[in-house]
Amino acid sequence: MELTESMIEQLKADLKQAKTYEDLMGADGAIKKLMTSTLEQMLDAELTEHLGYEKYSPEGKNSGNSRNGKTRKTLKNDNGEIDITVPRDRNGDFDPIIVKKYERTIGPIEDKIISMYAKGMTTRDIQSHIQEIYGLDISATLISNITDKIVHVATEWQNRELEKVYALVYFDAIHYKVKDESKRVTSKAAYTCLGIDLNGHKDLLGLWVGEAEGANFWLSVITELRNRGVEDILIACVDGLKGFPEAINAVFPKTEIQLCVIHQIRNTLKYVASKDQKAFMTQLKTVYSAPTEEAAREHLEALTQTWGNKYSLALKSWNQNWSNLSTFFKFPEEIRTMIYTTNAVEALHRQFRKVTKSKSLFPNDDALKKMLYLAYRDIAKKWTMPVINWSLVITHFSIIYDERLAPFI
Repeated sequence: MELTESMIEQLKADLKQAKTYEDLMGADGAIKKLMTSTLEQMLDAELTEHLGYEKYSPEGKNSGNSRNGKTRKTLKNDNGEIDITVPRDRNGDFDPIIVKKYERTIGPIEDKIISMYAKGMTTRDIQSHIQEIYGLDISATLISNITDKIVHVATEWQNRELEKVYALVYFDAIHYKVKDESKRVTSKAAYTCLGIDLNGHKDLLGLWVGEAEGANFWLSVITELRNRGVEDILIACVDGLKGFPEAINAVFPKTEIQLCVIHQIRNTLKYVASKDQKAFMTQLKTVYSAPTEEAAREHLEALTQTWGNKYSLALKSWNQNWSNLSTFFKFPEEIRTMIYTTNAVEALHRQFRKVTKSKSLFPNDDALKKMLYLAYRDIAKKWTMPVINWSLVITHFSIIYDERLAPFI
């Protein structure tokens, strides 16, 4: 069944005017209007098939049954209610398929397009799926227009007020190919901040798209977090980007920095010959797996004595960055495993990759933001429970950061 020209034009007009999620999905929103129109059109088509003749056709004369006006019906779905009119037949035996006679609920079709896009389906795939499942012929352009309105929703989310304190925040970036205004393909960084609040729940604090990853851009991101209400971050987990710790402490001077040990190991091995890597790594493991910072420092000195002359460059960053590499030693194992690596945000990025794998190139920054936001919205549905061992973690933090946490817990 095809949408009529008037329905398409009305939907386009509604989409053009839509500015908020309510304009798009609300009671009088563009998608709900489309739902109402298409359902009523399908019901009329079903009644025509049931009677065996078109409306006003002379074939209906003395046929034994005829149209008998319409009744109003309210259907409930995930986003509220839809009011439709259902055609009746005089004999009262018309029971439509699309909306059964006594049915009061219907699947949230207005969310289906958004949901499929969030899972990485292309507009063409969605078009085919809607046709196959619901029998609706909707153009790929129209689907694209619908999903484009999510940019406004994402903007509201991006500018929402944040918690005053986060126990942990993982900072990282993921890279994509994006066309700039001159249609030139460039590599852009999507900056992500994954927070753990004082209740132990994950929260993506925002998504930013900028040029190749750098400390200057991160400084603007961190400043924005401050402007949106964040007053303190206990521990920030970051990779080894130069100038990153300084950027964080410029805005949040009390925040402790934990450099990702896994990133540090990878960067170290770049400067060690392959024939020596196994022996080098065996001794390096005694450093980052030590029970205390004092023991780790002794193992690092021993490692330097063994390999320092041959691989001074490999060991240089361990000594220079030790204050930010060794933060995790002051905590018990349950907290160490949470902070010594940025794996939590990298896991999120792996899920982003699954969704965006069909997109080798994004036409602009907004298209990238839109897809990542929708992917996050889908992923976040599973973030309902606190992270593992949170009661132990927050108890430990409340002792170490007593003065900073006392007003909030």
